[in-house]
Amino acid sequence: MRQILRPVLDDALDSVIATVPPGRWAVGVSGGADSVALLALLRTRPELSLHVAHLDHQTRGDASPADARFVAELAARFGLPCTIRRRDEIEPGLTELPANRSARYRAIRLALFREIVSLHSLQGVLLAHHADDQAETVLHRLIRGSAPAGLAGMSPRASIGGLIVLRPLLNIRRDDLRTYLKRIGQEWREDASNQSDQYLRNRLRKWLYDKPELHETLLSVARRCRALRDWARRAAPRLSESFACGQLADLPEPLAHEASRRWLIARGAPPAQLSEAVLDRLIEMAADAASPPRRHFPGRLLVRRRSGALFVDSGSTEAK
Repeated sequence: MRQILRPVLDDALDSVIATVPPGRWAVGVSGGADSVALLALLRTRPELSLHVAHLDHQTRGDASPADARFVAELAARFGLPCTIRRRDEIEPGLTELPANRSARYRAIRLALFREIVSLHSLQGVLLAHHADDQAETVLHRLIRGSAPAGLAGMSPRASIGGLIVLRPLLNIRRDDLRTYLKRIGQEWREDASNQSDQYLRNRLRKWLYDKPELHETLLSVARRCRALRDWARRAAPRLSESFACGQLADLPEPLAHEASRRWLIARGAPPAQLSEAVLDRLIEMAADAASPPRRHFPGRLLVRRRSGALFVDSGSTEAK
């Protein structure tokens, strides 16, 4: 059985790594099995020029700097350039960071990746999110009541604040990556905090581990919702700077949300702050004449409704 499964796994790994376009890329490497496997796989592509990026979150005592040393030594052994930064070197220069710890650290990592990509003229960053991460993300968002666009999960390719992010491993299972590392004799670091039941994400991971049928169902939900989201992005109209309320109010919900999101971004709203609730407020302004005629939106936008049309009051500098 092992002789049969090994070529199948190798073919699957080769196939997903082949999707990475040739060129110069940063690779986010935490030292854990997933990112170490991604780096090891990417090294099999001679047409890729790689730059290892690591953030020391400074959250786990002596383990955090030990992770950083492991990544530095791994990059040196592979003959790859490496940039390692501590959280306290980056965080003070950032503004409007989320209060949520996970979201905050994610924003700091993205800031590091963006800095490295810009400084070294790279095409973007490669991250090691895999199929188990995708299933956990969809379940987490489902519990929080996310709309279909959120249930689409992570995209294989995304642009976040101008940073190109590729996730080539989204169709590969966590255990397969560990199997690969064991076969090639490559060690990795284990993050003990991943076993703590203090975090909802960890509890969901443990709950899903022995439920492969639910895992596949969640990935199917992600694929279907991603198809719906992509359709909405193609079909939603582009609203002009000032538009008649009916242009938004008369749209089906998925198209109304996408048109609202696109319109607010074009006016300067930060995409990350455009939650479903925020978009619903704009749609309500268009659909309900009894709703408030002026409302604040992310990006210091004041939207007004006058004579059956919505527009941004360009003279306002108020923030919400």
